[in-house]
Amino acid sequence: MLKTILSISGRPGLFRLINRGKGMLIVEDITSGKRTPAYARDKVISLGDISIYTDEGDTPLSGVLDTVKTKNDGKPVDIKALGKDEEIRAYFAEILPGFDREKVYTTDIKKLLSWYNLLISAGITDFLPQEEEKPQDNAEATQE
Repeated sequence: MLKTILSISGRPGLFRLINRGKGMLIVEDITSGKRTPAYARDKVISLGDISIYTDEGDTPLSGVLDTVKTKNDGKPVDIKALGKDEEIRAYFAEILPGFDREKVYTTDIKKLLSWYNLLISAGITDFLPQEEEKPQDNAEATQE
């Protein structure tokens, strides 16, 4: 699901990929529903391609967002109520205990939590990638 949700540098909010054109993408703001083009010069990244640095490697954003949803019972996170940097980092340590404290900045955590809030408000609550059905083995059909 997160593969079609995009962040575009220089534009606030998140966007859903609608279609691809020549040298551009047609995207829709997930909160307002307004459709606009995103051109090849825009820095566009899929949320499905983002991961968080941890001490053991990287953790996909989808898993982190799912943990945030579980911790907050599917409700938005009040980022301002968390307080200053130390409190935000302590809150994030409850979500992802092994996050790399040198590489993951407080601004990154705030952005992740604001993305979570945007996704929840847009009704997008399924963060984990869906398992693709594997085609059945044709060996049974060829034995006849």
